[in-house]
Amino acid sequence: MMKDISGKTAFVTGGASGIGLSMARAFGAAGMNVMLADINEDDLNVALKDLRERQIKAEGVRCDVAERSSVEQAARATLDAFGKVHVVCNNAGVGAGGAIGTMEPGDWEWTIAVNVMGVVYGMEVFLPHIRAHGEGGHFVNTASMAGIISAPGMEPYTASKYAVVGMSEGWVQQLAPENIGLSVLCPGFVKTRIYESDRARQEKYGSANDERDPEREEIAKQFVLSGIDPDHVGARVVEAILGNELYIFTHPDMAPLFEARAAAIRSAFAHAAESPALKGVAFRSPEKIALLDQ
Repeated sequence: MMKDISGKTAFVTGGASGIGLSMARAFGAAGMNVMLADINEDDLNVALKDLRERQIKAEGVRCDVAERSSVEQAARATLDAFGKVHVVCNNAGVGAGGAIGTMEPGDWEWTIAVNVMGVVYGMEVFLPHIRAHGEGGHFVNTASMAGIISAPGMEPYTASKYAVVGMSEGWVQQLAPENIGLSVLCPGFVKTRIYESDRARQEKYGSANDERDPEREEIAKQFVLSGIDPDHVGARVVEAILGNELYIFTHPDMAPLFEARAAAIRSAFAHAAESPALKGVAFRSPEKIALLDQ
Protein backbone atom coordinates (compact mmCIF):
# COMPACT_ATOMS: atom_id res chain seq x y z
CA MET A 1 0.00 0.00 0.00
CA MET A 2 1.05 3.64 -0.30
CA LYS A 3 3.48 4.74 2.41
CA ASP A 4 4.89 7.72 0.50
CA ILE A 5 2.81 9.88 -1.82
CA SER A 6 5.32 12.63 -2.56
CA GLY A 7 5.94 12.92 -6.29
CA LYS A 8 2.92 10.77 -7.11
CA THR A 9 -0.20 11.94 -8.97
CA ALA A 10 -3.77 12.28 -7.69
CA PHE A 11 -6.95 12.58 -9.75
CA VAL A 12 -9.97 14.17 -8.04
CA THR A 13 -13.51 14.44 -9.39
CA GLY A 14 -15.72 17.21 -8.10
CA GLY A 15 -12.36 18.84 -7.55
CA ALA A 16 -13.26 22.48 -8.16
CA SER A 17 -14.83 23.11 -4.77
CA GLY A 18 -15.63 21.73 -1.35
CA ILE A 19 -14.14 18.44 -0.23
CA GLY A 20 -12.63 17.76 -3.65
CA LEU A 21 -10.62 20.97 -3.70
CA SER A 22 -9.56 20.45 -0.10
CA MET A 23 -8.27 16.98 -0.91
CA ALA A 24 -6.34 18.52 -3.81
CA ARG A 25 -4.80 21.10 -1.45
CA ALA A 26 -3.81 18.38 1.01
CA PHE A 27 -2.31 16.23 -1.75
CA GLY A 28 -0.38 19.19 -3.11
CA ALA A 29 0.94 20.06 0.34
CA ALA A 30 2.19 16.48 0.58
CA GLY A 31 4.14 16.91 -2.66
CA MET A 32 1.74 15.32 -5.12
CA ASN A 33 0.76 16.40 -8.62
CA VAL A 34 -2.98 16.96 -8.91
CA MET A 35 -5.44 16.63 -11.78
CA LEU A 36 -8.71 18.36 -10.95
CA ALA A 37 -11.82 17.14 -12.74
CA ASP A 38 -15.12 18.98 -12.57
CA ILE A 39 -18.23 19.53 -14.67
CA ASN A 40 -18.12 23.30 -14.12
CA GLU A 41 -15.25 24.86 -16.08
CA ASP A 42 -15.56 28.30 -14.47
CA ASP A 43 -15.19 26.81 -10.99
CA LEU A 44 -12.36 24.65 -12.30
CA ASN A 45 -10.37 27.65 -13.48
CA VAL A 46 -10.77 29.39 -10.12
CA ALA A 47 -9.69 26.24 -8.27
CA LEU A 48 -6.61 25.80 -10.46
CA LYS A 49 -5.59 29.39 -9.75
CA ASP A 50 -5.90 28.68 -6.02
CA LEU A 51 -3.71 25.57 -6.23
CA ARG A 52 -1.05 27.16 -8.40
CA GLU A 53 -0.81 30.13 -6.04
CA ARG A 54 0.04 27.53 -3.39
CA GLN A 55 2.86 26.25 -5.62
CA ILE A 56 1.00 23.01 -6.30
CA LYS A 57 1.58 21.37 -9.65
CA ALA A 58 -1.99 21.08 -10.93
CA GLU A 59 -3.92 20.69 -14.15
CA GLY A 60 -7.64 20.54 -14.82
CA VAL A 61 -10.08 18.75 -17.09
CA ARG A 62 -13.82 19.05 -17.56
CA CYS A 63 -15.47 15.78 -16.63
CA ASP A 64 -19.08 14.62 -16.34
CA VAL A 65 -18.75 11.54 -14.16
CA ALA A 66 -22.20 10.32 -15.21
CA GLU A 67 -20.72 9.58 -18.65
CA ARG A 68 -18.12 6.81 -18.92
CA SER A 69 -16.64 8.36 -22.07
CA SER A 70 -16.04 11.62 -20.19
CA VAL A 71 -14.21 9.79 -17.40
CA GLU A 72 -12.13 7.95 -20.02
CA GLN A 73 -11.20 11.25 -21.64
CA ALA A 74 -10.24 12.66 -18.24
CA ALA A 75 -8.02 9.64 -17.60
CA ARG A 76 -6.22 10.19 -20.91
CA ALA A 77 -5.70 13.85 -20.04
CA THR A 78 -4.24 12.86 -16.68
CA LEU A 79 -1.75 10.46 -18.23
CA ASP A 80 -0.84 13.01 -20.89
CA ALA A 81 -0.13 15.61 -18.20
CA PHE A 82 1.65 13.49 -15.59
CA GLY A 83 2.47 10.10 -17.12
CA LYS A 84 0.99 8.03 -14.29
CA VAL A 85 -1.80 8.19 -11.75
CA HIS A 86 -1.61 6.70 -8.27
CA VAL A 87 -4.49 8.09 -6.18
CA VAL A 88 -8.01 8.35 -7.61
CA CYS A 89 -10.70 10.19 -5.65
CA ASN A 90 -14.20 9.47 -6.90
CA ASN A 91 -15.59 12.44 -5.07
CA ALA A 92 -18.15 14.18 -7.33
CA GLY A 93 -21.60 14.02 -5.80
CA VAL A 94 -25.03 15.61 -5.78
CA GLY A 95 -27.80 15.79 -3.23
CA ALA A 96 -31.49 15.22 -3.90
CA GLY A 97 -34.30 14.57 -1.49
CA GLY A 98 -37.88 15.28 -0.61
CA ALA A 99 -41.03 13.82 0.87
CA ILE A 100 -42.10 10.42 -0.39
CA GLY A 101 -44.25 10.76 -3.49
CA THR A 102 -42.84 14.15 -4.46
CA MET A 103 -39.60 13.03 -6.10
CA GLU A 104 -39.34 13.25 -9.88
CA PRO A 105 -37.91 10.23 -11.77
CA GLY A 106 -35.08 12.49 -12.89
CA ASP A 107 -34.11 13.12 -9.26
CA TRP A 108 -33.43 9.42 -8.77
CA GLU A 109 -31.76 8.96 -12.16
CA TRP A 110 -29.49 11.97 -11.66
CA THR A 111 -28.46 10.98 -8.15
CA ILE A 112 -27.68 7.38 -9.09
CA ALA A 113 -25.87 8.41 -12.30
CA VAL A 114 -23.52 10.81 -10.50
CA ASN A 115 -23.15 9.33 -7.02
CA VAL A 116 -23.11 5.62 -7.91
CA MET A 117 -22.17 5.21 -11.55
CA GLY A 118 -19.64 8.04 -11.30
CA VAL A 119 -17.80 5.95 -8.70
CA VAL A 120 -18.13 2.79 -10.79
CA TYR A 121 -16.72 4.52 -13.87
CA GLY A 122 -13.85 6.01 -11.88
CA MET A 123 -12.92 2.60 -10.51
CA GLU A 124 -13.20 0.74 -13.79
CA VAL A 125 -11.50 3.36 -15.96
CA PHE A 126 -8.52 4.10 -13.70
CA LEU A 127 -7.79 0.65 -12.30
CA PRO A 128 -6.01 -0.60 -15.45
CA HIS A 129 -3.76 2.47 -15.40
CA ILE A 130 -2.78 1.87 -11.77
CA ARG A 131 -2.18 -1.81 -12.45
CA ALA A 132 -0.04 -0.94 -15.46
CA HIS A 133 2.69 0.90 -13.56
CA GLY A 134 2.80 -1.63 -10.72
CA GLU A 135 3.75 0.97 -8.11
CA GLY A 136 0.64 0.51 -6.00
CA GLY A 137 -2.12 3.02 -5.58
CA HIS A 138 -5.19 4.04 -3.66
CA PHE A 139 -8.83 4.82 -4.40
CA VAL A 140 -10.91 7.14 -2.24
CA ASN A 141 -14.67 6.88 -2.82
CA THR A 142 -16.73 9.65 -1.27
CA ALA A 143 -19.85 8.40 0.45
CA SER A 144 -21.33 10.15 3.49
CA MET A 145 -22.63 9.48 6.97
CA ALA A 146 -25.83 9.07 4.95
CA GLY A 147 -24.22 5.83 3.76
CA ILE A 148 -24.10 4.63 7.38
CA ILE A 149 -27.37 5.97 8.80
CA SER A 150 -30.57 7.00 7.04
CA ALA A 151 -32.25 10.40 7.41
CA PRO A 152 -35.91 10.65 6.38
CA GLY A 153 -36.48 12.67 3.23
CA MET A 154 -33.06 11.97 1.74
CA GLU A 155 -33.75 8.56 0.23
CA PRO A 156 -32.17 9.08 -3.24
CA TYR A 157 -29.00 10.47 -1.65
CA THR A 158 -28.98 7.81 1.07
CA ALA A 159 -29.49 4.97 -1.41
CA SER A 160 -26.57 6.21 -3.49
CA LYS A 161 -24.25 6.55 -0.51
CA TYR A 162 -25.15 3.15 0.96
CA ALA A 163 -24.26 1.77 -2.47
CA VAL A 164 -20.85 3.46 -2.42
CA VAL A 165 -20.10 2.03 1.03
CA GLY A 166 -21.18 -1.47 0.02
CA MET A 167 -19.26 -1.46 -3.24
CA SER A 168 -16.15 -0.16 -1.51
CA GLU A 169 -16.32 -2.89 1.13
CA GLY A 170 -16.22 -5.46 -1.64
CA TRP A 171 -13.60 -3.80 -3.81
CA VAL A 172 -11.11 -3.30 -0.96
CA GLN A 173 -10.85 -7.06 -0.53
CA GLN A 174 -10.35 -7.65 -4.24
CA LEU A 175 -7.64 -5.02 -4.61
CA ALA A 176 -5.58 -5.67 -1.47
CA PRO A 177 -3.54 -8.52 -3.03
CA GLU A 178 -2.49 -6.11 -5.81
CA ASN A 179 -1.03 -3.54 -3.39
CA ILE A 180 -3.90 -1.17 -4.19
CA GLY A 181 -5.69 0.34 -1.23
CA LEU A 182 -9.19 1.75 -1.00
CA SER A 183 -10.94 4.06 1.43
CA VAL A 184 -14.57 5.12 1.65
CA LEU A 185 -15.02 8.65 2.93
CA CYS A 186 -18.08 9.14 5.14
CA PRO A 187 -18.13 12.76 6.28
CA GLY A 188 -20.79 14.38 8.39
CA PHE A 189 -21.70 18.01 7.87
CA VAL A 190 -18.97 19.83 5.94
CA LYS A 191 -19.14 23.43 4.74
CA THR A 192 -19.55 22.81 0.99
CA ARG A 193 -21.98 23.75 -1.79
CA ILE A 194 -23.82 20.42 -1.81
CA TYR A 195 -27.06 22.31 -1.18
CA GLU A 196 -26.53 23.98 -4.58
CA SER A 197 -26.21 20.67 -6.45
CA ASP A 198 -28.81 21.69 -9.03
CA ARG A 199 -26.36 24.22 -10.48
CA ALA A 200 -24.57 21.31 -12.19
CA ARG A 201 -27.63 19.23 -13.06
CA GLN A 202 -27.42 17.86 -16.59
CA GLU A 203 -30.34 18.83 -18.79
CA LYS A 204 -31.30 15.24 -19.59
CA TYR A 205 -32.33 14.65 -15.97
CA GLY A 206 -34.89 17.45 -16.04
CA SER A 207 -35.42 20.12 -13.44
CA ALA A 208 -35.80 19.53 -9.72
CA ASN A 209 -39.29 18.97 -8.33
CA ASP A 210 -41.02 22.19 -7.34
CA GLU A 211 -42.79 20.71 -4.30
CA ARG A 212 -39.83 20.99 -1.96
CA ASP A 213 -40.56 22.44 1.45
CA PRO A 214 -38.66 25.79 1.56
CA GLU A 215 -38.36 25.63 5.34
CA ARG A 216 -36.91 22.12 5.21
CA GLU A 217 -34.52 23.16 2.45
CA GLU A 218 -33.28 26.11 4.51
CA ILE A 219 -32.73 23.93 7.58
CA ALA A 220 -30.68 21.47 5.50
CA LYS A 221 -28.66 24.35 4.04
CA GLN A 222 -27.86 25.72 7.50
CA PHE A 223 -26.73 22.28 8.69
CA VAL A 224 -24.21 22.25 5.85
CA LEU A 225 -23.09 25.85 6.32
CA SER A 226 -22.45 25.19 10.01
CA GLY A 227 -20.30 22.14 9.17
CA ILE A 228 -16.57 21.77 9.56
CA ASP A 229 -14.05 23.39 7.22
CA PRO A 230 -13.40 21.01 4.29
CA ASP A 231 -9.64 21.44 4.66
CA HIS A 232 -9.85 19.25 7.77
CA VAL A 233 -11.39 16.55 5.59
CA GLY A 234 -8.64 16.83 3.01
CA ALA A 235 -5.98 16.39 5.69
CA ARG A 236 -7.89 13.45 7.16
CA VAL A 237 -7.97 11.76 3.74
CA VAL A 238 -4.18 11.97 3.44
CA GLU A 239 -3.86 10.36 6.89
CA ALA A 240 -6.18 7.56 5.88
CA ILE A 241 -4.37 6.83 2.63
CA LEU A 242 -1.01 6.59 4.40
CA GLY A 243 -2.61 4.45 7.13
CA ASN A 244 -4.50 2.30 4.61
CA GLU A 245 -7.79 2.86 6.43
CA LEU A 246 -10.99 1.56 4.87
CA TYR A 247 -13.51 3.83 6.60
CA ILE A 248 -12.75 7.54 6.86
CA PHE A 249 -14.93 9.33 9.39
CA THR A 250 -14.75 13.04 10.12
CA HIS A 251 -17.35 13.46 12.86
CA PRO A 252 -16.62 11.09 15.77
CA ASP A 253 -19.53 12.60 17.70
CA MET A 254 -21.88 10.85 15.26
CA ALA A 255 -20.80 7.40 16.47
CA PRO A 256 -23.89 7.00 18.73
CA LEU A 257 -26.12 7.27 15.65
CA PHE A 258 -24.37 4.26 14.14
CA GLU A 259 -24.50 2.40 17.46
CA ALA A 260 -28.27 2.90 17.58
CA ARG A 261 -28.62 1.40 14.11
CA ALA A 262 -26.32 -1.49 15.00
CA ALA A 263 -28.35 -2.18 18.16
CA ALA A 264 -31.56 -2.30 16.14
CA ILE A 265 -29.99 -4.79 13.73
CA ARG A 266 -28.68 -6.96 16.57
CA SER A 267 -32.19 -6.94 18.06
CA ALA A 268 -33.65 -8.06 14.73
CA PHE A 269 -31.23 -11.02 14.60
CA ALA A 270 -32.28 -11.94 18.13
CA HIS A 271 -35.95 -11.92 17.07
CA ALA A 272 -35.05 -14.17 14.14
CA ALA A 273 -33.30 -16.61 16.50
CA GLU A 274 -36.46 -16.84 18.60
CA SER A 275 -38.93 -16.92 15.70
CA PRO A 276 -41.47 -19.77 15.66
CA ALA A 277 -41.64 -19.40 11.87
CA LEU A 278 -37.93 -20.33 11.61
CA LYS A 279 -37.96 -23.07 14.24
CA GLY A 280 -36.57 -26.31 12.92
CA VAL A 281 -34.93 -24.81 9.84
CA ALA A 282 -31.93 -27.03 9.15
CA PHE A 283 -30.05 -24.68 6.79
CA ARG A 284 -26.74 -23.33 7.99
CA SER A 285 -24.99 -20.46 6.25
CA PRO A 286 -21.51 -21.24 4.85
CA GLU A 287 -18.81 -20.75 7.46
CA LYS A 288 -16.24 -19.38 5.01
CA ILE A 289 -18.00 -16.22 3.84
CA ALA A 290 -15.42 -13.57 3.02
CA LEU A 291 -15.70 -10.80 5.58
CA LEU A 292 -13.83 -7.57 6.09
CA ASP A 293 -10.60 -8.13 7.95
CA GLN A 294 -9.58 -4.48 8.15
